[in-house]
Amino acid sequence: MKPNLLFDFGGVIINIDYARTPDALRRLSRANSAVDLSQASQSELFDQMETGQLSPAEFRAALREHYELNATDAEIDAAWNALLLDVPAERLALIGELRRQGHQTALLSNTNQLHIEEVNRRLAQQYGFKNGIADCLDRVFYSQEVGFRKPGEEIFRHALREMNWQPADTLFIEDSPQHIATARRLGLRVLYLAPPLTLTTALPEALRAFPREYPERPTPPATH
Repeated sequence: MKPNLLFDFGGVIINIDYARTPDALRRLSRANSAVDLSQASQSELFDQMETGQLSPAEFRAALREHYELNATDAEIDAAWNALLLDVPAERLALIGELRRQGHQTALLSNTNQLHIEEVNRRLAQQYGFKNGIADCLDRVFYSQEVGFRKPGEEIFRHALREMNWQPADTLFIEDSPQHIATARRLGLRVLYLAPPLTLTTALPEALRAFPREYPERPTPPATH
């Protein structure tokens, strides 16, 4: 049986620069307010956006209030989307080849409506996708739609249940150590894409080594 593949999105399939959005939002702030958003942690406001508790309009209003932004909707959206970079074609090609080989695939992503819409627009423009990254995978699980987010266990359990996958038969590919820690605790196999590893360089070797981890490394420190 070929292992199931559960992919993170940002930092795994799409390149991300987490520093760009806090920097862009700070430039819009009258008070030059620091923005609590990083790969390791973020403020409750961003958690609420990623779990569908805020509409885009409510989110923009909250940003204006919390960070004293003097900006139009378009300027806020551009700053919020600044962390999104490119989706390399070779990563999409690798996922397509693995699906042809018989691997079941799914995405498990902490994301939000504004980022989903922007990424879908770019994928349509660059690759002709009609349904965003869902065109490349068997299922897509967005925190925005599920109502849970990583590193909580609920979103992992939801994806496994929906896919009818067993943890030990599933390889989770992720670049955030706090999410890797949850996956390990639930019994999933993991591929931790710590730099300089990338999907195309590390995943083929990880599949050859499965069910062992590749590369063999200590559990990364959990953060909140």
